[in-house]
Amino acid sequence: ERGVWSLCVSCVSSGAAAGPRLNNNQLYKFSYTTEVLLDKPSGSKEGSAGYRISSDVHANLVWRDPGNKDDQLIQLAVSNVRIEPVSDRPEKKNVLHGATTESILGKNNLDALTKPFFLHLKSGKTKAIYSYWAEPATIKNLKRGLASLLQLQLNTGKVIENDVSGRCTVEYKAVKGQVTRTKILETCQTAEPGFTTHSKVLGVSRESSSVTVFTLDDGFIRSAVAEESHSVAVNTRSSTAAKVVSRQTLTLLGKESGPAEAAGKDVSAVVKSIDAKLAAVGIAAEKVKSECKGCPSLFEHWQAEQKQLEPTSLSKATAPRSFLALIQSIRKASKDEILKVLKSASKTSLPQVVDAVTSSQTPASLDAMLQFLNFTDAKGLVLQERFLYACGFASHPSERVLQALLVRKIGSTDIKESVVIIMGALVHKLCLKGECDLPTVVQVKKMILEGPDSTKVESEVQMYLLALKNSLLPEAIPIFTKYAESEVGAYSTIALTALQRYDVGLMTSEVKRTVNRVYHQNLRIYEKNVRAAAADVILSSNPSYMEVKNLLLSIGHLPHEMNKYMLSKIQDIIRFNTPASKVMQQAMKDMISHNYDRFAKVGSSSAFSGFMAQSADMTSTYSLDILYSGSGILRRSNMNIYGASKGSVLHGLQVAIEAQGLESLIAATPDEGEEDLESFAGMSALLFDVQLRPVTFFKGYSDLMSKMFSMTGEPMNVVKGLILLSDHSEVIQLQSGLRASVEFQGGLAIDISGGMEISLWYRESKTSVNNRGALVVSGNVTVDMDFLKAGLEVSFETESSLDFITTVQFSEYPFLVCMQMDKTTFPVSERLTKYESLSSGKSVVSRKGRKFLIPGSEFPLHQENSNMCKRVFDSSW
Repeated sequence: ERGVWSLCVSCVSSGAAAGPRLNNNQLYKFSYTTEVLLDKPSGSKEGSAGYRISSDVHANLVWRDPGNKDDQLIQLAVSNVRIEPVSDRPEKKNVLHGATTESILGKNNLDALTKPFFLHLKSGKTKAIYSYWAEPATIKNLKRGLASLLQLQLNTGKVIENDVSGRCTVEYKAVKGQVTRTKILETCQTAEPGFTTHSKVLGVSRESSSVTVFTLDDGFIRSAVAEESHSVAVNTRSSTAAKVVSRQTLTLLGKESGPAEAAGKDVSAVVKSIDAKLAAVGIAAEKVKSECKGCPSLFEHWQAEQKQLEPTSLSKATAPRSFLALIQSIRKASKDEILKVLKSASKTSLPQVVDAVTSSQTPASLDAMLQFLNFTDAKGLVLQERFLYACGFASHPSERVLQALLVRKIGSTDIKESVVIIMGALVHKLCLKGECDLPTVVQVKKMILEGPDSTKVESEVQMYLLALKNSLLPEAIPIFTKYAESEVGAYSTIALTALQRYDVGLMTSEVKRTVNRVYHQNLRIYEKNVRAAAADVILSSNPSYMEVKNLLLSIGHLPHEMNKYMLSKIQDIIRFNTPASKVMQQAMKDMISHNYDRFAKVGSSSAFSGFMAQSADMTSTYSLDILYSGSGILRRSNMNIYGASKGSVLHGLQVAIEAQGLESLIAATPDEGEEDLESFAGMSALLFDVQLRPVTFFKGYSDLMSKMFSMTGEPMNVVKGLILLSDHSEVIQLQSGLRASVEFQGGLAIDISGGMEISLWYRESKTSVNNRGALVVSGNVTVDMDFLKAGLEVSFETESSLDFITTVQFSEYPFLVCMQMDKTTFPVSERLTKYESLSSGKSVVSRKGRKFLIPGSEFPLHQENSNMCKRVFDSSW
């Protein structure tokens, strides 16, 4: 209150009215309408879903403080209530046709709405509303909406006000005979904050405005017209959007003689004398629990959706659509209802049910999962890992999830690794929410920060480093800096790729010196893929002129294939116009750095970046880096996909395939620093900014030989499942007292697999990364008053596949390499549904939609690659 008065007192001259004043013995007659419209942002009033409530309102002064004319108790009485469509409708499209106000509202609601209530107004600000606690919350909220419209300041200035929509900063502009009240909606504090996705790329944006124009006659309200609008749009596709508009109009029809003022020393005494049951019910809106009449139970819903969640349907849009619908049901269900579904699901559909239950992120869903899964059972790896990945992708995780993972007893080593790695991702998301200092977060941070130095077991050190890579904790930078110079190549690679994920501002001179030492091998000899990772960090961290010049001078002194890789990397940076392009071009003006001998190196390694898709809302880019050993066997293949929207970047996908120690297969000589490496091939995936547990194809010579002779050519699955990509839920409390529930969710069905084949007979190797996916984004805005409901649903869906295949023929040098990156033709469909329904079950629904195809394509790589592909496929037959 003190904040209010400090802002207002200065602008009210002594003796002048601070707000509207009512006269004694007068009855003020108003007409009042409130309407709500739901549509796409570009929609018209005629096509909107929604309704209008009209009535008469009588106001009279009940009491005034003798010492302060601006301290008033006002009685408000609503009568002659009518409920109508927002625009003229044909009979078939009018859900209200043939209905009376009483049949829609019900007698109890109508009686409550027309029962007089009282407003305590002091200096134009609402001090209290007196009504009856027994009245339904929806009715009390409508009364609060009417009272909020009478709150008025007659002078220009900013003020903090409480009204039905919460505590907000409000700006008044007074011009002769008119006052404009603009509510600064982003300042509003409400009881229901909701939740949203932490990533801007995957999230939604809301644009809101609320303006009320008062026309005054001799300092009293002649009319008040309020308009409030809220548009919610998906950031990556702004056409998937919804808009809710709320209008209130109060017009003075006339005055006549009315009841006299009551005597009393203060407001509470006067109210008590009118009716002892009257109570101060508060100005802020009450939560309204909407009951779904006739809705199926979770188990019934699951039975209807079950077929769509079988593995055979996972590449179709029906899978994520059913997944999103199931999540909405699970969020309303109890632990026992959820367990019933988990226990009845078929073996093949159960992993998808685990995805849906975990993604629901309610206390009941977490309790059900923890009871259902037995982490001490080493055989339950698939379900346990699906649960962990869904936790890692969670849109708004709680400390409780982290707590549950921390105390689990775990039977499988792979699951233990996944638990720790995913804990890192949860720490990052909780820190983004401002919850970095919660006890469990502090405990897990300590565990993973101390982890790498607490063990000598190689797999455990890697596990802790990967957890730190997910956490993006600034405190982990010195640890990564130390491990970048490790003698173990795997540690160095994880440390360097982790440093690349940090904000450039955190790359201190000490970090940069370390990374340059690794690349230039100042202290020891490193494997090629470690040096390539170091080069990536240098080039992505605002490199200085000298750093770039030294990189250029190193070309020609590197192992053959690395010379070619670095050349390709530099050409790609200049061509793709990255932040390092300018300094690179400056350094290349020096003829010692940039000469023919240096820039004419042969080899097959390459680096290439390109655009996948560009629109006004989003830019999607890809990069493909491939590094070979001098013998022609793949050393590292790295495929990345990034999405950028609203000034934010999301690392959507990274699939890295690494191989080492395979030279003995073809009797070739290993490169410098790689003579003693154990035979190994594996794959690591990072999905939507979350690093997953790496997958090993083979490790050790005997494992390699057994796999060589049993290789089917079938790719190995890395990630398969359903992911809740975006998740936004909020209740918008409108000034009219109505409430709009907003739900936007995005679901992705994904299947990523990768494989490596080596044919000694044909001296050929093939690596493949196959990505299959189906995406559904759905937005729902509902205004539900129990007796009357209006809603709008917008959705967008697509199915797609992306294959990246590399074929290498190493029978001659330079060996032939052909890279192919293909995107299939994919369908896109958009839907718009509007609906209105009554509690009786009567409803009207309108649907619109469009479908179109986006043609497939082979993504362009460099010309050299196109020439090689011709030679590879010509020589195959």
